[in-house]
Amino acid sequence: MKIKLSLLFLICCSISFSQNFDKKVNDLILNYENEVIELRHWFHENAELSNREFKTAKRIEQELIKIGLNPQTGIAKTGVVAVLKGGKPGPVVALRADIDGLPVKERADLPWASKMTGIYNGEKVPVMHACGHDTHTAILLGVAKVLYEIKDQIPGSVKFIFQPAEEGAPAGEEGGAELMVKEGVLENPKVDAIFGLHIWSQISAGQVNVRPLGIMAAVDEFRIDIEGIQTHGSTPWTGTDPIVTASQIVNSLQTIVSRNMPLTKAAAVVTIGSIHGGVRSNIIPESLYMLGTIRTLDSEMRKTVLKRLEEIVYNVSKANNAKSKITYMVSYPITYNDMDLYNEMLPTLNRVNGEENVNFMNAITGAEDFSFFQEKVPGMYFFIGGAKKGTDPNLAAPHHTPDFYVDDSAMVTGLKSMTSLTLDYLQNNK
Repeated sequence: MKIKLSLLFLICCSISFSQNFDKKVNDLILNYENEVIELRHWFHENAELSNREFKTAKRIEQELIKIGLNPQTGIAKTGVVAVLKGGKPGPVVALRADIDGLPVKERADLPWASKMTGIYNGEKVPVMHACGHDTHTAILLGVAKVLYEIKDQIPGSVKFIFQPAEEGAPAGEEGGAELMVKEGVLENPKVDAIFGLHIWSQISAGQVNVRPLGIMAAVDEFRIDIEGIQTHGSTPWTGTDPIVTASQIVNSLQTIVSRNMPLTKAAAVVTIGSIHGGVRSNIIPESLYMLGTIRTLDSEMRKTVLKRLEEIVYNVSKANNAKSKITYMVSYPITYNDMDLYNEMLPTLNRVNGEENVNFMNAITGAEDFSFFQEKVPGMYFFIGGAKKGTDPNLAAPHHTPDFYVDDSAMVTGLKSMTSLTLDYLQNNK
């Protein structure tokens, strides 16, 4: 009987400590919420393009030093990394936020709207956080602030990764998560698990969407160059027309998904988004180029799409007496949530957000270079809602558009989720 009573006492003490600790963490989050929102506004107003996030990186460094951390800078061009060592031994958790903006002109009527400009493809362009990376950056700094306050009670270490160039490095440059991994960001100390989030304008604030296994598609961007023979438009038989060749290729590429993909297994998309060639109505040009993207959620289907792409491009070109070349550019693997990690951490998301606010989602054909981290260590990626409560999220402007907007009320969901995932993983695996 004494043994049973002692065990019951220990269990009750453990529950009491856990509840008190949760309350302390929640109070810290609420204390820092306004400061995190102010940081978000600053990052939004000072948006910078991929691999050019100089002001952004400097501000991140300054904030981490103010917290009491010793950040490393210049990682993968403009990335910033800091490690928080807990007061007890244990595993290492990495938390990642992407920090770059996009070449988009902001239309939202905000006092902290971006008026920044940058150079993209050799041209001066407006720059905006049209995908919410400003919120990701501010949330991760907030998590760092909270965890530093309780570092003595943390069993393990936390690595904060502020990653540049998620939207893709400029032409001719390396960047993003792939370069960070290459430079050893998951080593010294060696990371055991990694967590990342993405805010979403068309989900209501307070909601969390997640799924195991493939959550976002692999992406393969490509360029097709077609070379013909220039001639007068009135005598097309005296030349080789790259425009007709390109038209036939575009139509044939659409049969890859409709005729070669087992679509009941997973989704796939092949898109040509840009064609450049010709200067006058009566001149058949010598050459043109097209830009396209492939999205797949299954590795075998991905191989099939790439194989069929090459067969179609080269054979259609040959049939038209034209020459063609395919150049592959940005390529990300599938964003894949480790099943064991998902099963372990889903209860955390349910506890801190309310089970009724955590939703199973279908995989989407957007892509994320967080996948490069997940290739090396178990990772979990999830979405938090950014649409203001009481509004219809279906009417919200989508990502990468001038009217894109996410509400500050979403920040607390990110803070609670990332902080609690970190603490629970470290406690479960100490």
